[in-house]
Amino acid sequence: MWTPGMGELFIILIIVLVLFGGSKIAGLGRSLGTAIAEFKDAVKGGEESKKESIEENKKEENS
Repeated sequence: MWTPGMGELFIILIIVLVLFGGSKIAGLGRSLGTAIAEFKDAVKGGEESKKESIEENKKEENS
């Protein structure tokens, strides 16, 4: 299977930069970063609520 080397990646980066321009790429990166941060927060919130429900069940069993 073919894997691109550093030279090929650099050429692809230059082509993308020419096609889309710097401002659109920066906006895309910003949007992607925001989406990843929101996803991590949602996953973390889900884990916390799961832990809280487990702790509530343990308290109810002990009562």
